[in-house]
Amino acid sequence: MAVRSVPGAASVVAPADDATSPKLFSPSAARNLAPLADLIAAIAPAVRPDRPQPKALEIASGTGQHITGFAARCPHILWQPSEVDPLRRASIDAHVRDQASPNIAPALHLDATETDWPAGLGRYDLITLCNLLHLISAPEARTLIEGAARHLAPGGRLMIYGPFMRAGELTSEGDRSFHAKLTAHDPDVGYKDDFDVMDWMQAQGLEMAEVVEMPANNLALIAVKPA
Repeated sequence: MAVRSVPGAASVVAPADDATSPKLFSPSAARNLAPLADLIAAIAPAVRPDRPQPKALEIASGTGQHITGFAARCPHILWQPSEVDPLRRASIDAHVRDQASPNIAPALHLDATETDWPAGLGRYDLITLCNLLHLISAPEARTLIEGAARHLAPGGRLMIYGPFMRAGELTSEGDRSFHAKLTAHDPDVGYKDDFDVMDWMQAQGLEMAEVVEMPANNLALIAVKPA
């Protein structure tokens, strides 16, 4: 995927400390971290004596605020952040260093909208994606879900969080305004329908496990790969 530009309202990011630090800060990531961490803790795989330590992949880790929070909440999981943008990969690694998070690997370059993901990536017990589907096209979203399904371990879960249309409808004035700004800027992007995304997940052999209402009129769609 060529890196898309987005309206300023879609991605408000600023330096976290000072001009010399690679750390970036997103106010929206700070606001939604607590409910997302609560959700991750509820669906995270448990340690089992007959299996290796659980592994999780975050697609499009952004500034790194989410994954450091997730890793602190679920220290029994080995976390793999990923990001297309090298500046954001540097920010992720800086947040990890500052948090001294021993269970987070260095940020990986991954464009999840491409058919071929990095060789040797392996399979994960949990894959998370936050606030990206509305910023990419429908074909890119389907390719991303296909790749995520391929890299889930049997019994693994895929969690996709963000704003969605509900059965083809935008259900708040804020969502209608934001979707209009996105599509005016790039007609290929915008809110995806929740039922379409669930269909795309099921087309890859995943089974819907839960749909969770989240703050700010967002949803978390959770699917599981049959064991």
